[in-house]
Amino acid sequence: MLTDARHATLPPVLAEVALPRRLEGLKALASNMWWTWYPDSPEIFKRIDNTLWIETYHNPVKFLRQVKRKTLNAAVHNRAVLSLYDRTLAAFEAYLARADTWYAATHPDRADHFIAYFSTEFGLHESFPTYAGGLGILSGDHAKEASDLGLPFVGVGFLYNQGYFSQHITEDGWQEAGYRRYSFEDVPVIPFTDEQGQPLIISVDLPGRALHARVWRIQVGRIPLILLDSDIEQNAPADRDLTARVYGGDLDTRISQEIILGIGGVRALRALNIQPKVWHMNEGHSAFLALERMREHIAAGLSLDEAEARVRAATVFTTHTPVPAGNEEFPDWLIDRYFNQYWGQLGLDRERFIDLARHAQSWGQTFSMSMLAIRMSHARNGVSELHGRVSRAMWQFLFPNTAVEQVPIRAITNGVHTATWLARRMRSLYDRYLGPNWMDNLDDPSTWQPIYAAPDDELWGARRHLKRKLAAFARERARVQWLTTRRHPVQIVAGGVLLDPYMLTLGFARRFATYKRGSLILRDPERLMRLVNDVERPVQIIFAGKAHPMDEPGKLIIQQVYRTLKKAEYGGRIVFLEDYDINLARYLVQGVDVWLNNPRRPLEASGTSGMKAALNGVLNFSVLDGWWQEGFNGENGWAIGDEAEFTNADEQDARDAASLYDTLENQIVPLFYEDGAAEPPAGWLKMMKNSIATLAPAFSTRRMVKQYVEEVYLDAEPVATAP
Repeated sequence: MLTDARHATLPPVLAEVALPRRLEGLKALASNMWWTWYPDSPEIFKRIDNTLWIETYHNPVKFLRQVKRKTLNAAVHNRAVLSLYDRTLAAFEAYLARADTWYAATHPDRADHFIAYFSTEFGLHESFPTYAGGLGILSGDHAKEASDLGLPFVGVGFLYNQGYFSQHITEDGWQEAGYRRYSFEDVPVIPFTDEQGQPLIISVDLPGRALHARVWRIQVGRIPLILLDSDIEQNAPADRDLTARVYGGDLDTRISQEIILGIGGVRALRALNIQPKVWHMNEGHSAFLALERMREHIAAGLSLDEAEARVRAATVFTTHTPVPAGNEEFPDWLIDRYFNQYWGQLGLDRERFIDLARHAQSWGQTFSMSMLAIRMSHARNGVSELHGRVSRAMWQFLFPNTAVEQVPIRAITNGVHTATWLARRMRSLYDRYLGPNWMDNLDDPSTWQPIYAAPDDELWGARRHLKRKLAAFARERARVQWLTTRRHPVQIVAGGVLLDPYMLTLGFARRFATYKRGSLILRDPERLMRLVNDVERPVQIIFAGKAHPMDEPGKLIIQQVYRTLKKAEYGGRIVFLEDYDINLARYLVQGVDVWLNNPRRPLEASGTSGMKAALNGVLNFSVLDGWWQEGFNGENGWAIGDEAEFTNADEQDARDAASLYDTLENQIVPLFYEDGAAEPPAGWLKMMKNSIATLAPAFSTRRMVKQYVEEVYLDAEPVATAP
């Protein structure tokens, strides 16, 4: 049904937009998220009307709905716009028509090996707010790379009408959450219809009623994302809000969302006649899909054991966190409430159903979504080598009489989608020095070796350009905040108005969970003050990130950071850029000099922001946790602390803080300023080239998705007997 003629290729709202015939192709471009990773695409809209492009927050659908006809008529007579337009449309059409993709060439006999990838969030672009943080960005990058490689692939998730919250920091440093309702007319989603031309709707059972969800599609290059939306008239008002927000609400909301995603997602694919060979659960939020597929097999006449075996053989599970809060669990009474009419359809009584995911702990018992996912999958993986080791130890109890190193949880380290996160200026430089087909061979280390021969002054010039863009972006945001909200002048300074584009700049941007230790660099205020106020070799630090609205300790860390940076003694050289999203992330990973990451080891499963920074010539300065445990070679960045294990958190924090300050004072600052701020620092450029050459190929989604294909998706035999 995805290619059925009854289903439109353009969002209905765009089909009604009148454009000059010469620019008619902008509708197709705006309807496919491919435009987000082809660098010339945004330039077209900027050149047509840059002010409107900014006002619509880089949203091409909204832009085309609002742009004035006289502006479009002027663009038709602008040779620069038309040249860019023609080149981009030709690239778009060639991309979609290309038959010699990696998957087609490597596995021509597996064209029908369809992969369904379930995730509660997909981070594709700031104009499409269906993500909260790193998990969603990883899912979005995974989908984009699946498109690039030509995989038979479909994503399944939610169409949120509010998304994640917008962040405001008060004068006292407290995070406040706000929500904006988004119109589906402003995003490139296309509704599916049934045989009668009516909206395609699936349903799931919730306590005392049926919950209905409409099925939508958004196109990501060659592959579709199937998105579910409960905001329809058939539902009660409370149920209409179930798909409003990412990770919103109480336990009832969370379990309802996960029933919609897991059970409803299977039913949506069935309604679309999509028959996956592989079911990939990205984190445990979608684990109920295994129950629904068991129910289908049992209804078809299979025994419970046969149904379990069938489901397990076709299911894979990626776990993303060793932090308890990241592994969803529900109390038994909630499972009773939501599944008392369901377990009979599996031929199970209550106790045997609970046994599928029973997690007995010292304080009580819960139903663990991660345990359900582990038990119902044949392939399981963590997202870095270290996380794989941590996960094997964490879940060893599920595999009695199995040594930790033999627990069947492998590691496939995360990567980032190069074309999405690479700055236009850096891509231009790579085009000149890496060869004409370098984008086709991103994961080949030899592709990146020519970067060592790139002229230092050109690489340094590109880096300085990106730093200027970041500083200008921060100043403009501060100016707009001053004009529109009349904030206190101290808040304007805290928002980055005094950033110096030529000063050594550290960036720390991530979710403000306690284990990420956002305030670690503030541990010794006097030492920090000496660093930022050094007359000849100053340092400035940019913070950004959100704490979950229910995470009070995380919000307290933000407040601590904010109260510190407001002090006049720091001279505006420590700033906090609020409302972290994909747009701000691009400026940061492209525009700082050093990417700082200091989680409490080993609680960072992987992390990907440092990978994005490395692509752009930014050097990593991180705890040896997550991906940096694999990426650090001693010459491509710096390590905070070592691989020591601690039982006392305060001792660990003290030692890591001391290492952080020592490395900054004795290595990073001297290297950056070795030749003076006005000249390319030779040692810094050498390390930068080493970072690009070693990290860009190893931590690309090109490598990651190929690894999933070869080690997981095409693996027809279970890797171990499930517990």
